[in-house]
Amino acid sequence: MKISLPDNDRKALDKWIRSRSKSISEKQKLRAKIVLHTADRMSTQEMMNQLGVSNPTLNLWRNRYLEKGLEGLIKGKTRKPGTEPLAREKVEEILTLTMTGTPCAATHWSCRSMAKQTGVSKTAVNRIWKAHGLKPHQVRSFKVSNDPKFEEKLRDVIGLYLDPPEKARVFLSLWEEPNSGS
Repeated sequence: MKISLPDNDRKALDKWIRSRSKSISEKQKLRAKIVLHTADRMSTQEMMNQLGVSNPTLNLWRNRYLEKGLEGLIKGKTRKPGTEPLAREKVEEILTLTMTGTPCAATHWSCRSMAKQTGVSKTAVNRIWKAHGLKPHQVRSFKVSNDPKFEEKLRDVIGLYLDPPEKARVFLSLWEEPNSGS
């Protein structure tokens, strides 16, 4: 590829390369070197070795200079972020559900169940929980079972503690004796 540089562009590119100012980025200096070396007829292979860049990178900045001049070398094209950030209302909805309710037929929220409920990705739910220090799966309070016979079983267990059978009383008395002497 051939590039013929006007004198004022060559001076500007040389100035960029020598600059110690933070206003000229290292990327901008590299782009200036690519254009200058191309104008000085350095081979593509030699530039790739010396500058540590690929052929597509060389071609990108050469073409950008040819299309837009020095302005084309100042800044790369910007891209939109891959996904838009969630609306504040959606984040608040997720936080409110996490801290106040539980899903149907479960004892706590999971990323997947919250994502399904709110219509966002599980990654977004995980990111929100992490940002707010929430770990619904590690709650330190009592979790109510979703077993339909839970209340009946709970009464049986409490009943055993309040009125243990005779064999259990003997066992408990043996277990309590060594501790009573302390």
